[in-house]
Amino acid sequence: MRVFIMRHGEASFHAESDPARPLTERGVEETSQMALRLHQMVGDISCVLVSPYLRAQQTLETIRRAFPLSADVSIETVSQLIPGGDPGWCADYLTVLAQQGVSEVLVVSHLPLVSYLVSELSQGSASPMFSTSSVACVTLDDKTLRGRFEWQISPGS
Repeated sequence: MRVFIMRHGEASFHAESDPARPLTERGVEETSQMALRLHQMVGDISCVLVSPYLRAQQTLETIRRAFPLSADVSIETVSQLIPGGDPGWCADYLTVLAQQGVSEVLVVSHLPLVSYLVSELSQGSASPMFSTSSVACVTLDDKTLRGRFEWQISPGS
């Protein structure tokens, strides 16, 4: 299974609360660019897991405009995909999806969880830095469920 881990787009700091922070114009633009690049590199996504926070939900909406997802793609808002979420829990959840035969998963979340999740999935490799709208790819072996960090792309790279 390939897991594409994406940090949400740039968000405004002007909001009632952290979960309510919306994307900025730049956040929408960079997310659109990254979605197009991801679509060219990846092709299809079979499952999307997204944080309940507004900026992550808006990131997914932006992705869907630039990266058409098929009607049978499973999209799930996961309450644990918040900035302070548990990377071990998230890795276990992804492992269950791999065992169910899911082939490509897009995870849209936040710092520091996205960095920790890459490290958790790839057995302790260094946690990569994530600028907003960045995407990392980890491949989970279908038999051993061991992960390998493959690549990371960022806006402007």
